[in-house]
Amino acid sequence: MAGHDEETGARARLREAEEAATSQPAAAAMRLSTFLKTVEKKRRLSRKDRLRIVEQALLLLNMNYVHLPLKRAMHAVDPIQRLKLLRFRLLEMKESQLPSEMQFHQRMIEIFASTRDLHTMYLLPAPFKDQVAYLPFLIEQYFEKNKGERTEKFMVSRVVTEFYQSIPNAGPEVLFFKPGVEVLYWNGVPVKRAIEINGDTQAGSNIEARFARGLDNLTIRPLETSLPPDEAWVDLTYRSRTGSTLTVRQEWLVHATGSEGAAPLASRSSKKKRAAIDVKKTKINQMRQTLFAPREVRVRTSMEHAFHAEIRTVDAREFGYIRLFSFDVAEPDELVKEFVRVLQSDGFPQEGLIIDVRSNGGGEIRAGERLLQLFTPRRIKPELFEFINSPLNLEICRQAPKHWELSRWADSIGEAVVTGATYSSGFPFDSEESCNDIGQIYHGPVVLITDALSYSTTDIFAAGFQDNEVGEILGTSDNTGAGGANVWWYRDLINAFGNHSKSPFKALPRGADMLVAVRRSIRVGRHAGRPLEELGIVPDRRHHMTKRDVLERNDDLITRAARILSKKPVYALSVKPFKKKDGSRGIVVKAGSKVNPSDREKHISRLDVYVNGRPYKSIDAKDGSIRPTNITLPKNRNRKSELRLEARDKASKRVALYRRRL
Repeated sequence: MAGHDEETGARARLREAEEAATSQPAAAAMRLSTFLKTVEKKRRLSRKDRLRIVEQALLLLNMNYVHLPLKRAMHAVDPIQRLKLLRFRLLEMKESQLPSEMQFHQRMIEIFASTRDLHTMYLLPAPFKDQVAYLPFLIEQYFEKNKGERTEKFMVSRVVTEFYQSIPNAGPEVLFFKPGVEVLYWNGVPVKRAIEINGDTQAGSNIEARFARGLDNLTIRPLETSLPPDEAWVDLTYRSRTGSTLTVRQEWLVHATGSEGAAPLASRSSKKKRAAIDVKKTKINQMRQTLFAPREVRVRTSMEHAFHAEIRTVDAREFGYIRLFSFDVAEPDELVKEFVRVLQSDGFPQEGLIIDVRSNGGGEIRAGERLLQLFTPRRIKPELFEFINSPLNLEICRQAPKHWELSRWADSIGEAVVTGATYSSGFPFDSEESCNDIGQIYHGPVVLITDALSYSTTDIFAAGFQDNEVGEILGTSDNTGAGGANVWWYRDLINAFGNHSKSPFKALPRGADMLVAVRRSIRVGRHAGRPLEELGIVPDRRHHMTKRDVLERNDDLITRAARILSKKPVYALSVKPFKKKDGSRGIVVKAGSKVNPSDREKHISRLDVYVNGRPYKSIDAKDGSIRPTNITLPKNRNRKSELRLEARDKASKRVALYRRRL
């Protein structure tokens, strides 16, 4: 709405609605046009400020950025030269000749975005921090089949109902604008092309990721990570459920997340040195939660932002379903502990589990890697991480506080002077023992659902799921987001040197900030040595989202995953301790297996019992199962024993595991 004195029809009605919406304190919103006017009144970045930002970005990308050789090769980009040119032009200019601050920010964003790396970003200073431009609806992709051919379409999936209900004398373009309408054009451009254009400005590592981010970022745009939209409003042309073609005009709004009553974006845990997180996606997800209906969860309050668990019934069989929204938690071990509680809770299905990590922007790497052991009898091998070899990274590894645990990499980086290696040796963040100290909790088959917005720690989790052969991956895209790195905030680099007088890192002006991928993730198992960045995780199977998936509860997607699980063997292994009056102790064990008639070799054949790592007893199964059996354990003077039970099939392959300290 362009500020005319007299407006009529739909345009006037929508303007009245926006005035009503933005007048509510709870909305914490203003028009984009109003916000931009306030920006113009703020103090400008001086030439000195801009030079400080450019010079620190040069240092960051040239000496710390782990993916620079890869990005130069794959995308034919040279962000270092672009920064040098920008610095030269700033040095040649007088203060009065400086381009607008918005133009400077645009140039910095473009240079960082050229790397196609969402772990390496330039974050805008005040007043853009904690501001999100948005439209009060969401658009999602779906597919329809017609005569055997699949057609791609787009629909409005969510609407801020209160916003449109407040419009007085609403016309048909507003009354028919509801979830389920098909989107045709965005400002006169076919909507798919508009998404592609928007995606080209995003830093997705592959085509799938760029398109997914173009769609995800279409109606919600965190201003800390991207400049405001060029247009003041959007004309959205759609086909209503009655078949009419209508156009609704919606002005961009700005949500001030730091205002009173507004939820903060991005938790403190995302700034830890062991994190791998997509900051932009995390902020978009949190904005969605602010705008749209809250989720019902069955987990403790401290973890309700991280995952949601429920029971889904498909073909008269119950399956566990866990939607894992985020790994961005304050205490990774608490997430693992809560997962264990949910998996062992009464009534939770034990014959098939679906873990859905779509749109999960990542978080704590430890949280993702420690979860894997809960779902497999295999011994988990954690992914490895490498620094790029540079004098500055060597100094960081030597100067950083001991609890950062960087000394393992220091010797390897130092050897590069002799060997000429580009990367350091690879080491896991957490020891192999840490990734296996609990053992398998869930003995049924597991399917993982991914998409092109699964990024960062979620990429690492999916890689571990595939590399350790935990189960099948069902993708709603042909690849994940392909973000394989440990990300550090600029403040982490400053803190690495502490009060050291020779630190090259200087504070950035007016709250500007930067992120950088410092350590790259290298895969293990059958993909050993393959970098995760750019290549991502290719799913074992592909599902194309349907209209029913988008509007309802992912019904067709869940059905597809459940039918994959139905063809897998199901194992059960339970252990209950007991203690006799004479002080002796033992366990009651029970095991079972359900397999398809063609997979009889996968039946449980025997159960091996180990105490403190030594073989203690072996029990043969009958028809794939072991009835409740008492086993008296040996006396232990230290009163601490490690008990391990391994169920094996007829080929002696371990199919179920129980591990506990007694």
